[in-house]
Amino acid sequence: MQLDFFPSRSLTLYLGKMFVVRIAAVLVMLVVVLMALDLLGNTGKILEPEGNGQAEIWRYVSLRVPQLAARFLPYSVLLATLITLVTLNQNSEVVAMKAAGLSAHQVLSPLLLTAALVALISFGFNERVVTRANATLKAWDAAEYGPIPEVSGVRSNVYVTDGDNILTAQTLTGTGENIELGNVTWYTRAPGGIISEQVRAASATYAGPGWELVDAARFDVGSVETQVVDSIVVGEGLTPEQIDLQSVDPDAQSFWELGETIDEYEAAGRRTSEMRAKWWHRISGPLSALLMPLLGSIAAFGLARSGQLFVRAVIGMALGFAYFVVDNAALAMGSFGGYPPFLAAWAPFLLFLLVGETVLIRTEE
Repeated sequence: MQLDFFPSRSLTLYLGKMFVVRIAAVLVMLVVVLMALDLLGNTGKILEPEGNGQAEIWRYVSLRVPQLAARFLPYSVLLATLITLVTLNQNSEVVAMKAAGLSAHQVLSPLLLTAALVALISFGFNERVVTRANATLKAWDAAEYGPIPEVSGVRSNVYVTDGDNILTAQTLTGTGENIELGNVTWYTRAPGGIISEQVRAASATYAGPGWELVDAARFDVGSVETQVVDSIVVGEGLTPEQIDLQSVDPDAQSFWELGETIDEYEAAGRRTSEMRAKWWHRISGPLSALLMPLLGSIAAFGLARSGQLFVRAVIGMALGFAYFVVDNAALAMGSFGGYPPFLAAWAPFLLFLLVGETVLIRTEE
């Protein structure tokens, strides 16, 4: 039996190339199908603003495709693992490799190495491309696919409270006292949470103190009357720092930027469980690609003519999809404090790593 972890160089390259081709093919197939379905539901919204046309549709595609690719890359690795291993099994190549003295781990090692490289590329792609696509697409969606300010750092869906009152904005640009809010709504609430007044405006700027809304529509709930005012200042208890912190979107920040934001939140005494869980998941998420060859490995072994190959493939797929279910559930639990953030991000990965190793050792080693 060979003592090296990897088989020969030729075999490693052969298996690695086969695996990469199948990952790419499955990922392209998934992205194309899902992008087509996405366009069916959103093309009308994109074309609704005056002047929008084919260029805006392609812009939407360029922003949405990175999101889909990042989200479904682990699924692609799982399906590519099953396709690769079932093919090798049917052609008796796994039998030949084991007859040559290779262990089950040595047979899988080229796939594990390839999956590790995919995980590394996925991390870099998420940091450099997906975060920027998230920020731009959310700001564009908040502007209802119309023009968005030509400045950097556009954020969306601002929601802050000033006592019982609420200030919301669809977009935010700038920082500090130069912050400008777009599509602003101010809700004045009576004790008990009942809204007594609503003020809407196209924009708001910092008035020091408070936020000035220009050409605002003021609706009084009691009298059911609407009044247009030239200018009104609301939210005098809200500072630019509070607005800036509240408008943070973890999905639109890189790993290092999110770490700095978490430190700022903790220094301000704010809750950080959701952001901390997502911060840890920036690492454990891409690494899930490394689990897929291990969870799908049950499809590689056993004689194809025994009639159990299909059952083995189904078991491998079930293990892979079970990981995604548990991972999403744990992340959701971590977001509202049910689990510690580190446990929410890493527990599913470590659990299924042990499950995969146990199945492989007990059945094949």
